[in-house]
Amino acid sequence: MNQINHEDKAGKLHTVSVVIPTYNEEKYICQCLDSNITSDYPKDKLEILVVDGMSTDRTREIVKQFSQDYPYIRLIDNPNRFTPFAFNLGIRNSQKDIVIIMGAHADYAPDYISKCVYYLNEYKADNVGGVLKTVSRDNTLIGKAIAISLSHPFGVGNSKFRTGSKEPRLVDTVFGGCYRADVFYRIGLFNENLIRTQDMEFNHRLSQAGGRILLMPKIVTKYYPHSDLISFIKHNFSDGQWSILPFKYSSNPVRFRHLLPFIFVSGLILGPVFSLIHKYLFWLYAVVLILYLSLNIYFSFQVALKQKDLRLFFPLLIVFPSRHISYGLGSLIGFMKLLFSWKKEK
Repeated sequence: MNQINHEDKAGKLHTVSVVIPTYNEEKYICQCLDSNITSDYPKDKLEILVVDGMSTDRTREIVKQFSQDYPYIRLIDNPNRFTPFAFNLGIRNSQKDIVIIMGAHADYAPDYISKCVYYLNEYKADNVGGVLKTVSRDNTLIGKAIAISLSHPFGVGNSKFRTGSKEPRLVDTVFGGCYRADVFYRIGLFNENLIRTQDMEFNHRLSQAGGRILLMPKIVTKYYPHSDLISFIKHNFSDGQWSILPFKYSSNPVRFRHLLPFIFVSGLILGPVFSLIHKYLFWLYAVVLILYLSLNIYFSFQVALKQKDLRLFFPLLIVFPSRHISYGLGSLIGFMKLLFSWKKEK
C-alpha cells in the first residue's frame, strides 16, 4: 500500500480523536505530539486530546504551548490521575467517528493514523493495533537488555503485538488501539476500578460481544520502556498485581501467558516445602529449576549472538528472570489481595 486512501469504501472521510493520557511526561510528550503533528491524516478531521492527571512537572505547560500553535490539540484535566479515567474522559470529550488511544512514551510514524483507519475499514474490525518496536531510552547494556526482553518470546510469551507477526491476525488485545466510537456505546467504557490492564479487560469484553480485534504488522510503533533495572522491576511488579486483580470484575480477563509468572514463582516458593514430602517432588522441583536456568542461559546467549554484542549476555541473564520473578511476585500479592477482598465481601 504505497498511498493511503483516507476515505472508506463509501467515500466517507472519518473524523478521528487521538487520546493521550499523561502524568509527568515532560521528557516524552514533545516527541509524541511532534509525531502526531507530522501525521498525514487531514488535520480538519483530526483532534488530539491530551488528558493530563494534573502533572507536577512541565507537561501541562508544554501541551498548552502546542495547543496555541495547533488548535486541534486540547488539554483536558484528569483530577483522578489514573489511566482508565483518562481514557474515559477522552472518549466522553470526543465527538468523532474513531478513537485512537496513544501512549506518551511512544513515537508514531506519519502514516500511523491513516493506516489504523484504513485497516479498521478494510478488515471491518472494531479495534486495530500494530506491532511495537521496543527501543531503549539510552545506550546502556541494561537498557538494551530490557528492550530486548520486552520483545522476545522468553520475556513476554506469545504476545504478538510485542514479538511481531508476519500476517494480519485477530488477537485478544493490542497496544493502544484504534476503535470505532460506537464500540463504547455498545459495551461501555474502560473499567475505572482497574488502574492497570484496563485495556485487556476492555478488549476481553469487546471479544465476548463479538468484536474483532486486529493486529496489523504493517503498523509499527516505537515504544520506549524504562531503561534502569529498578524501575523495570517496579513496573513489572505492578503489572503482575494487575494481571490478577481484574478477576474481581471479570471471569476471564487475562490470557494464560499472564498467569505463567504467577505459577512459576508459586512453584519456586512452594517447591522446597513439597520436596520434603516426597523425593520425587524434590527431583521434579530440581528438574524444573535446572530447565529454567538452562533456557535463561540459552536465550540470553542466542540473543547476544543475534545482536552481535556478547556484552549483552550477562545483562540478559539478569533481566529475563528479573521480569519473570517481579511479575510473578506481583501476581502473588495481587492474588492475596483478591482473596482478602472476596473474604471481606462475604
